[in-house]
Amino acid sequence: MSDNNESRIRQEEALSSEKTEFKREVGLFGGISVLAGIMIGSGIFYIGGIVLLRCGMSLGLALLVWVIGGLITLMSGICYAELGAMMPKAGGSYVYLREAYGEKVAFMSGFSNFILGSSGSIAALAVAFSAAIASLMPESAFAGSELMQKGLGIAMVIVLTAINIFGIKLGSTVQNIFMILKMLPIALILICGLIMGTETPDLTMMPQGDVNLPAVIGMMAYGVVATMWAYEGWMNLNGIAEEIKKPSRNIPLAIIFSIVGVTALYVLFNFAVYRVLPYATIVSMIDSGNNYLGTEAANVLFGNAGGIIVAIAMVLAIFNSLNGCVMVFPRTYYAMAKDGAFFKSLGKLHPEYRTPVNALIVSALISIALICTRNLSQLTSLVAFCGMIFNSLVFYAVKVFRKKYPDMKRPYKVWFYPVLIYVIIAIMAGLAINTFVEDPMTSVIGLAVPAVGLVLYELVFKKSVKAEA
Repeated sequence: MSDNNESRIRQEEALSSEKTEFKREVGLFGGISVLAGIMIGSGIFYIGGIVLLRCGMSLGLALLVWVIGGLITLMSGICYAELGAMMPKAGGSYVYLREAYGEKVAFMSGFSNFILGSSGSIAALAVAFSAAIASLMPESAFAGSELMQKGLGIAMVIVLTAINIFGIKLGSTVQNIFMILKMLPIALILICGLIMGTETPDLTMMPQGDVNLPAVIGMMAYGVVATMWAYEGWMNLNGIAEEIKKPSRNIPLAIIFSIVGVTALYVLFNFAVYRVLPYATIVSMIDSGNNYLGTEAANVLFGNAGGIIVAIAMVLAIFNSLNGCVMVFPRTYYAMAKDGAFFKSLGKLHPEYRTPVNALIVSALISIALICTRNLSQLTSLVAFCGMIFNSLVFYAVKVFRKKYPDMKRPYKVWFYPVLIYVIIAIMAGLAINTFVEDPMTSVIGLAVPAVGLVLYELVFKKSVKAEA
């Protein structure tokens, strides 16, 4: 046997091994709670309005866009399911990019998440949490103080970071509890809307105005981009793969169950809103800049109590998403540090709790800095755009690994391989191009940060990676 073959076999065994320094304490329900908990945030109450606007106020087209967004997410998730089951390693996409394309590309992805994607998501959710709390007390000094709201957002990041330092079991337990709690008011609005709603929504697919087929396709693409924020988080279970019980089984199941369930929830929730609110009311609200259709639907169903129900649901949903992000994202920095591709101190585990304590703390500090300097609207599009670029490379990594490691055990395989790979990459490319046309500034920033990461890698971390190798 040649040295190359022996080296390849050893690498395959290392990548597929379930041996870990972490504690495997997250089961199937815990995995579903992590993913669904991150995906279902405040977006369920306001993204529907944005999707409608981008779809030319066509209710039927908007629902179709939600389904398409879910199908795209499911196709994406299936790729991650194969990778996570065959390589149950902390770090998720960073590990896949490193093994497929080398440390340089992996570092660019990790650095982009460090600055924009992961830290930006935590910061945005923390700010949204404070805003949701403020909505419960509109006449208070807190509601009128941006400083106090940002202070609460910072405090929540600190508290949740501390919880997750004490072990993933505690963090996962918190995730499970709040996943159940937040679903109760959302389910109440959905069920009551479907049963008690008196409207018969027009579900034809034609937008307002005189538009041709290419224009409709463009509207749909731009609407799908909006849904990507609502579905954001579907890939994050892979980041804690070394802490999942029976990862070869539970990672694929958790990914598929979560995405299918969340897609059904989003479609039904928006349809329930259409059942409750007259079309003229929906148009008037969106024209005035008010996209919180779910809140208005709750007010119609439950009177003054409706606003309180929605506010409570938003607080619980955002808290759940925030905890999931704080739990998962630092694992990428840990994996980078273990490779010598980031600061070595971030590769340390807590001696008792076996959590990446330094990575958790640094993630919190970056997020706090973003809380102080940015808002939700400035971050959501950046997160989505960066995800399109690097996720496309991860999808193609499935094909790379089929050739590079043909004998590697694959407990789960991508459906309709390789057609599904090409289809999802083509879709992501189309969405990225559409985003560049519709929002060039976001696109430029989303491309500039990885470029800065490349320069930083060449100047600072390249030698460390070679030394580790």
